[in-house]
Amino acid sequence: MTDKSEFPFFQAAQIIDLNPKPSGYVSKKNSKKLIDYLTVSEGQILMTRSGTIGKVAYVSKTLANTVFTPDLLRIDAKNNFDAGYIYAYFKSKVGQKILLSSIYGAVIQHLEPEHLEKIPIPDAPENLKRQIHELIVKSYDLRDESNALIDEATQILIDELKLPPIEDFDAKKNFSVKLSNLRGRLDASFHVPIVDKIISHLQSHAAELTTIGDNRISENVILPGRFKRVYVDEGHGITFFGGRSIGELNPSDKKYLSFAMHDEKIRDELTIREKMILITCSGTIGKVAFVPKHWDGWAMTHDIIRLIPRSDIEGYVYIWLQSDYANKIINSFTYGAVVPHIEKFHLESVAIPILKNVAAQKKINALALSANEKRFEAYELEQRALKIMDEII
Repeated sequence: MTDKSEFPFFQAAQIIDLNPKPSGYVSKKNSKKLIDYLTVSEGQILMTRSGTIGKVAYVSKTLANTVFTPDLLRIDAKNNFDAGYIYAYFKSKVGQKILLSSIYGAVIQHLEPEHLEKIPIPDAPENLKRQIHELIVKSYDLRDESNALIDEATQILIDELKLPPIEDFDAKKNFSVKLSNLRGRLDASFHVPIVDKIISHLQSHAAELTTIGDNRISENVILPGRFKRVYVDEGHGITFFGGRSIGELNPSDKKYLSFAMHDEKIRDELTIREKMILITCSGTIGKVAFVPKHWDGWAMTHDIIRLIPRSDIEGYVYIWLQSDYANKIINSFTYGAVVPHIEKFHLESVAIPILKNVAAQKKINALALSANEKRFEAYELEQRALKIMDEII
């Protein structure tokens, strides 16, 4: 069992996630020197240096004092207002091109500190540096506020349902299943006792336990079929991104899908809209995103289920689906020996509790909507900073 009293540990790729969850925990038995070496500090700039090169993050309250893999470059700015400026430079179009020209390695690419030290950075007037820095810091402050609202909403949900920590639903490693309870599934993962315990607990503490497919919960659930993609240059197609970027504020893998070749599919299946809920359904199952305003009208991969929730409950549905408890239920439906999958009808069968406390459920909904608005505001501020960097500096 994971000991959450230990140090939360994050992988390099998680630096660009809005609200990353630890990939594991580092034991306190490690030396203080090692822990201090791996711990990141507020105001630092982090950069991926191996594999996918040049992903950049500014360390705000969300990541401050957490432990990251050593496979990251950590940049400490000389002056406080330089940090946001350096971040924006390496996020800019020119900064990324210069940065990627410094990598080496034929199979797995790398970037070393000495390469970074040689990269030129324009010495802009101090007032512009400060302006960019303040925009970036405020953008990250809004992301922190958004995360805090989601944490608050999640805690209200837990309190109302009297849910213990997920580890307390101690699943047995060996268990039996009655033939009458197989429900057409012979795979053990579908019958894990932890899910039965969660369901039983919800039935005892909710006003009602229904499913995502209930028309009081969702208007529609969409899972596009596979298709051969035709990409075009920016400005000539719809913005398109994949499931691995679902946790990011501004997806890092954006491409542009041809309108001419995919018009009907874009219109009917691929386009995402504000307040849709997205759920990964292939590979890594059950990662959840609440579509913010700046994603409205973009398109996503077919490996994402689009849930269109009812307009008065969308935030509450999101908070439930992103919880550890719902994740266990979602993952119990997976099938596939090599690459796990779930289908549209699996998501429709996922349980969701209706709270006895109507006011608390409304508050959860409102907190989630407010969190999503702050994420849009954070995006807008960062784009303003990048526009100054790209067009003026």
